[in-house]
Amino acid sequence: MRSLLLTRTAIALVWFYQGLWCKLLGRSPQHQKIVATVPFLCSSQAYRAMMVLGSLECVLAAWVLSGFRAPEAALAQTLLLASMNAAGLLWARNLITDPVGMLLQNFVFLLLAWVAAGQLGSYAPAT
Repeated sequence: MRSLLLTRTAIALVWFYQGLWCKLLGRSPQHQKIVATVPFLCSSQAYRAMMVLGSLECVLAAWVLSGFRAPEAALAQTLLLASMNAAGLLWARNLITDPVGMLLQNFVFLLLAWVAAGQLGSYAPAT
């Protein structure tokens, strides 16, 4: 279904941007600063953690795009994003300029992920 592929592509592009561009390529220093606030990570561990997160986000992008086991992919996205949001608010609150906006945007993004997984709403045309 074309609209489902378009939805999965949009979700995957967000994960690729966040993982590849922002973290792996280091184009968003803010991400490094936030990860560096984790109290039990030294700076080299924080850098490696950011590389792992970036790689995981790229894997998620490919998984979402594939459509394979979509509900499980939506659950993985939810768990990862909820964990990152919680950690960011707990340890890097002063670096997040708009926490309410972040949570709202991520809530809408996850709603879209669950729709793409076929768990919310329907793509069937109304009759």
